Amino acid sequence: MSVSHCSDEGSSLMPKRAKLDTSLVLGFSDEDKRGTIQPHDDALVVTFRIWGYDVRRVMVDEGSAAKVMYPDLYRRLSLRPQDLTAYSSSLVSFEGRSIIPMGMIRLPVQTGSDVVEVDFIMVDAFSPYMAILGRPWLHTLMAVSSTLHQKMKYPSRGQVLEILGNQAMARQCLITAIQHRPETDTLATVENDL
Repeated sequence: MSVSHCSDEGSSLMPKRAKLDTSLVLGFSDEDKRGTIQPHDDALVVTFRIWGYDVRRVMVDEGSAAKVMYPDLYRRLSLRPQDLTAYSSSLVSFEGRSIIPMGMIRLPVQTGSDVVEVDFIMVDAFSPYMAILGRPWLHTLMAVSSTLHQKMKYPSRGQVLEILGNQAMARQCLITAIQHRPETDTLATVENDL
């Protein structure tokens, strides 16, 4: 501890407080790829605790500004239509169609011991995922994600915590998405076959 001297009149010794720089660095190195299958193009798919339930097949998507929930999860959480609040903007589905959301619902998403309230947009559309968490959620958690390293990192109580992705689950979701045929394509194929 250093000591500084104030003015001569009525001088008193005052300790200078050491300024501690406790900022955490959130980054990735080759070490973070350990345990992943490389090379790959897999999405970051994780399991989170949503509304008190462990929910698998949640995609963390830096490219999305939306936080989306799909019907399978909505039903499994035993939520009712009256639990939704109005939401009027349209979204674009995986098939490229414009869809009108059914509404919005706020639910807690837990990562480790941290809980963030998330306003999910409920859409009645096909998805191989149960939910998608995008940039707003990442920013609230102050998290960074890396599909290459199949993990996300975020600061919590003075340390950097990690959430690992599940590549097998990500690949299963990709296969499901590829095998899914929208109704319009199925109808067009049937009509062409007649």
